[in-house]
Amino acid sequence: MTPTSGTELPGKQAPDPATARRPEPGRRQFLKTGLSAVAAAAVAGPALAACGGGSSSSSSGPLTFWNFYGPSSGPGTVPSQSKWFVDLVAAWNKTHKTQVQLRYFPTPDYINGSKLQTAFAAGQGPDIFLLSPGDFLRYYNGGVLEDLTPYMTQQARDDYFPSAMATRTVNGKIYGLPMEVEPMAFYYSEKAWEAAHLSEGDIPQTWDQLLTVAGKLRKGRQFGLAFETAPGYYQNFTWYPFMWEGHADAVVGQQAGFSSAGAVNALTLWQQPIKEGLAPRKLLGTGGGDVVANLASGYCGIQNCGIWGVSALTTAKNFRYGVFKLPAPAGGSYTTVLGGWSFVVNSKGRDPESAAKFVTWALGSMSPDSIRRVTDWCIKAKSDIAPRKSSLTLAEQQGGYDSAVMKYFKEQVFPAGRGEPRYPPSVYTAISNALQACQLSGANPQSQAAQAANQINSYLKGYHGAQIR
Repeated sequence: MTPTSGTELPGKQAPDPATARRPEPGRRQFLKTGLSAVAAAAVAGPALAACGGGSSSSSSGPLTFWNFYGPSSGPGTVPSQSKWFVDLVAAWNKTHKTQVQLRYFPTPDYINGSKLQTAFAAGQGPDIFLLSPGDFLRYYNGGVLEDLTPYMTQQARDDYFPSAMATRTVNGKIYGLPMEVEPMAFYYSEKAWEAAHLSEGDIPQTWDQLLTVAGKLRKGRQFGLAFETAPGYYQNFTWYPFMWEGHADAVVGQQAGFSSAGAVNALTLWQQPIKEGLAPRKLLGTGGGDVVANLASGYCGIQNCGIWGVSALTTAKNFRYGVFKLPAPAGGSYTTVLGGWSFVVNSKGRDPESAAKFVTWALGSMSPDSIRRVTDWCIKAKSDIAPRKSSLTLAEQQGGYDSAVMKYFKEQVFPAGRGEPRYPPSVYTAISNALQACQLSGANPQSQAAQAANQINSYLKGYHGAQIR
């Protein structure tokens, strides 16, 4: 296989030194298990409703905006992403009486740990914060998410893709505005591919073919394939589409669907390469979302990762790679999962009305600045699919999806995607435990799926909250 300029073949990309950016730290490795007892109890349900940062009548000072991007210039931060946040808040503060102040937390503290939950448990939750669909119900059912619908025009609401909003709405009301859409795919090293005498015709279309190719790529310290192995919301997020491809779901209506053949087969797929020595038990760097530390270093030949890997790999000098869609199981059909973070507002904070106005001004109005801001985040600060139709159109006009790999993500990977599901913590935990037991402990996938299904059904009998989907 010859080197590519990034425009010769679909889904292939060569690095462009002119646009090189530092890798984004720990993408999507967030809110893992192991919360402190007090935080877990306080954020598990309605007790959250009494927690917050105080009322606007009794508190003063700027609205706090918790995030894991900026302002920061420390190790692992991405200058373009930090600057986007700093510029956003500076533009608001210049023209509004109510000020907003960024509060940065390193990725391990905000995403991997329990910083946010602990703050709410102590009645010191931020006014504005970043939230993923995976943990949406923890905060919505806890009564601390502000309804943003009244602050948006109908035109602005309609400008968002339904797939980006499905897990941020309840009964037609919007509780979070996404800043990005992040579909998952597989990245592969062209150097490793060529060394194994593989060609374009060997791109896996099925799960069996994926394992066969992984076997050919396994050599020395190089593993053939890499899935996330660390427990957490990110691992679940990356595993879900394999379950969906087998026409299964964790929750179907008011019942668990986790004991179905599709879920069992997906658990088996993630277990088999580790059992056979084709995939590592532990990944390098920040884990499964870090393609520089794993794929580009030669630790693996294929890695399951999201679209953010495109911008991250610009830092891997002279590294050539390709991208392909998730293969499908026998009798299944292709799909992927669409991740991404949202701006949300603490309804118990200092001034929820002003905070909601800030969030909708930033991401959810039809003003040219708001549309452009989303575009800039998705194709300049990062590499993502824009969640708004107008922002996506502008990104296309600016050439954001002209490179072969970004075009491939937009035209081939993204269209069949499904938004990251929102599950209550108990459902998430049952899935995570089953996946970990199968993947790292060699447990029987069928028995683990049945056990998780029983736990989910037991929980659902007493569940009262927003629709699980």
